[in-house]
Amino acid sequence: MGDHHHGPATGVTRWLFTTNHKDIGTMYLWFSFAMFLLGGFFAMVIRAELFQPGMQLVEPAFFNQMTTLHGLVMVFGAIMPSFVGLANWLIPMMIGAPDMALPRMNNWSFWILPPAFLMLASTLFMEGGAPAFGWTFYAPLSTTYAPPSVTFFIFAIHILGVSSIMGSINIIATVMNMRAPGMTYMKMPMFVWTWLITAFLLVAVMPVLAGAVTMMLMDIHFGTSFFSAAGGGDPVLFQHIFWFFGHPEVYIIILPAFGVVSQIIPAFSRKPLFGYASMVYATASIAFLSFVVWAHHMYTVGMPVAGELFFMYATMLIAVPTGVKVFNWISTMWRGSLSFETPMLFSIGFLVLFTLGGFTGLMLSIAPADFQYHDTYFVVAHFHYVMVAGAVFSMTAAVYYWLPKWCGRMYSESMGKIHFWISFIGFNITFFPQHFVGLAGMPRRIPDYALQFADFNMMSSIGAFIYGASQLLFLYNVIATIVSGERVSDEKVWDGAEGLEWTVPTPAPYHTFEEPPLVSKPAGTF
Repeated sequence: MGDHHHGPATGVTRWLFTTNHKDIGTMYLWFSFAMFLLGGFFAMVIRAELFQPGMQLVEPAFFNQMTTLHGLVMVFGAIMPSFVGLANWLIPMMIGAPDMALPRMNNWSFWILPPAFLMLASTLFMEGGAPAFGWTFYAPLSTTYAPPSVTFFIFAIHILGVSSIMGSINIIATVMNMRAPGMTYMKMPMFVWTWLITAFLLVAVMPVLAGAVTMMLMDIHFGTSFFSAAGGGDPVLFQHIFWFFGHPEVYIIILPAFGVVSQIIPAFSRKPLFGYASMVYATASIAFLSFVVWAHHMYTVGMPVAGELFFMYATMLIAVPTGVKVFNWISTMWRGSLSFETPMLFSIGFLVLFTLGGFTGLMLSIAPADFQYHDTYFVVAHFHYVMVAGAVFSMTAAVYYWLPKWCGRMYSESMGKIHFWISFIGFNITFFPQHFVGLAGMPRRIPDYALQFADFNMMSSIGAFIYGASQLLFLYNVIATIVSGERVSDEKVWDGAEGLEWTVPTPAPYHTFEEPPLVSKPAGTF
C-alpha cells in the first residue's frame, strides 16, 4: 500500500491492495454479477439458435463453444464467486470476528480470478476458437480433438482452483479460530455452518480437478496416454476423475444456498429455524454422501450392475438429509407470522423449485431409467432447477436481504417483487418444457433438432429471454439503491434469529476502515 501510515488508501489502490473482508466481498459480488451477465449472454445465443428448427445464427462448432463457455462461466465465474463474496461479507460479522483470518491471501484469491476469466473468454478469439467440448470436457474430445486454446482453458481452471482452495482455507481458519467468546459451533448461524462444510468439500475436491486437467495437459503436450486406449490409458478414467470432483462440486454450489435460505425463512416467519441441530447434521451428511455417488453420472459407460446398484442406492440416500432440510424450512414457516418481502419470495421460490429439481434428480438416480434420460434435455431441465432456481434464486434472495446492511440504503420493494415474478415465470417457461422434450428424446448440446420439438423449444427460448431481461431490472434496482436508495440507518429491521427488531448502525463512510459498532445480540445468545 506504500503510504499506509498516511491514512487509508483511496481510488484504485484501495481496491487493488485491500485486505478488508467487506471490500473483497463486494468485489467478488460485482465480479460474479458481471460473469452472470456474460454467461447469460452465451445462454441467449444458445436459445436464439434453438428458437426454431434448422440452423439460423451460428455454426455448429460455435454453438458448442457457447454451451461450453456458458457452463464454465456460470459455475466457476458466477455461482461460486458470488457465494465466496457472501462468505467474505457475512462470516466475520456473523461470528464476531474483526476480519478474515488471512486477509492478504483473501485479496489474492480474488484478484487472480479476473485474469483467469479474461483468458478463458479470450479463447473465443484464438485460432480454432474456444473449446467446444462441453463444461465437463470429456477426454478424448478434450485431448485428442481439442483446439490449441485448450491449453489456456487448462491454465484458467488451475487458477480458479487455486483461488477456491485459498478462499476455503481462509474460511476454515476464520471459523475455527476467530469466533467471539461464547460463539460455540452449535450456536453459529446456519450460513456459517454451510460454508464451513462447503470449504472442506472444496479443499478436498479442487486438487482432483487440478489432477484431471494436468493429465489432460500431459496427454496433449507430453506424449502420455492417461485417457488414450491406444497407449494403455482409458477415456472412462477421465469421467471417474472428473465426476469425483464434479459431484461434490454441485453440493459446493448448493450448500451455501441452503445456508442463505436458512437465514431468510426464519426472519420472515418471525420464529427461529426449526430443527437447527438436524440442519447441521443434514448438511454434514449431504457433504459426506456427495463423495460416494459420483458414478451416477456414468451409468451408460458399461459399469458392472453391482456398481450401478451401489451408486443408485447411495444417490437415493442423499434425498433423506435433503428432505430433512426441506421439511425443516416448511416447519419454520408453519404457523409463523409470515410476510412476503422480496427475499422471502425468492426463498419460497427456491423451496418449491429446488424441491422439484430434487424429484427429477431422484428420477435420474434410478439406473435403468437413466439410460433413457441420459444426455437428453431432461437432464438440462433437472440441473437448471437445482442450479438456477436453487443457487441463483437463493443468491438473489441474499442480495435483497443483506443489501441494506451492506450499503445503508433500502432497495425498491415493488421493483424487487416485479423482478421476482418476472424471474419466476420466465424461469419456469424456460425450463419446464425441457422436461417434455427430454423425455420425448431430444438430446442436449445440439444446435438443431427434429420438427416435433419445435413448439416447446420456442416456449423455452421466449422464457429464457424473459428471465434474462429480468436480471437487468435487478441490476438497475441494485445500482439505484446504492446511488440513491432511502437511508436505512436507525430504521427498524428484522433480525434473522428470533424476529426481534434491531437497529442497523450507519455504515462507516467509505474513506475509513473503522467498523461501525455492532448493534446486535451479545455473542453467545442464540
